[in-house]
Amino acid sequence: MKSYFDIIALNLREHKENINQIARLSIADLKKTYHGSALGWAWAVIKPVFTIFVYWFAISIGLRSGKDVGEYPFILWLVAGMISWFFMGDAITGGTMCIRRYSYLVTKMKYPIMTIPTFTNLSNLFIHIILVFVVILLFWVMGFPPTVYLLQLPLYTLLMFLFFNAWALFAGLVSAIGKDFANLVKSLNIAVFWLSGILWNIENVADNKIIYTILMLNPVTFICYGYRNCFIDHVWFFEQPKRLIYFLCWYLVLGFLSIWAYKKLRKEIPDVL
Repeated sequence: MKSYFDIIALNLREHKENINQIARLSIADLKKTYHGSALGWAWAVIKPVFTIFVYWFAISIGLRSGKDVGEYPFILWLVAGMISWFFMGDAITGGTMCIRRYSYLVTKMKYPIMTIPTFTNLSNLFIHIILVFVVILLFWVMGFPPTVYLLQLPLYTLLMFLFFNAWALFAGLVSAIGKDFANLVKSLNIAVFWLSGILWNIENVADNKIIYTILMLNPVTFICYGYRNCFIDHVWFFEQPKRLIYFLCWYLVLGFLSIWAYKKLRKEIPDVL
């Protein structure tokens, strides 16, 4: 067990010693993502807006099932949930390939492996923060000004970042050894999206306690509904302590798995890459 605590200490130390490099690499990763496109960083907003419009049109106009949630139009309810998914969806698939994507840092520069997920997720976080401000402005324009409940939004954002940072370290290490894991994650990503209550209200199945409990144990659901608590439902995080505890338990499990993967695979990664 001591070795696990040593790895945690090493992780913290490497992040502290390379904090400036992490910041520079996150900006470089962001520029790399939109390099060569005429609209540049505008795609960071255009793509999510177009995606939300398509889902809204399909559900509200095509299926005619998008109903208002209380005083809020369905489009705002949808936006409040999807805003977090754009980060989480990219983190799930992008985090899986982050070490392979930056293999030269490991093989040629001996860069600390544990900081690679951090700067790749940090570049996505920059875009996420911009989108959050866009969503706040959208709510305001549609007659719903910011409320005091938005003060807890940074907490949900931090929990989301930390959770998927642990995921990216675990998944990135495993997929660096074999691509089958990355292919599996890509296949399951769409299932996670549809089972996380992003497009539909999980409260609709609250009568079935087993299914409802299983769905609410999903950490993606916790983040998605946490954002809706800030924008729509106006519920404080401490009013739902069980959901927070479940999420923290998942985080501890994932943190343990990421440390275990690093301990087992760190010596093999440079040779495999």
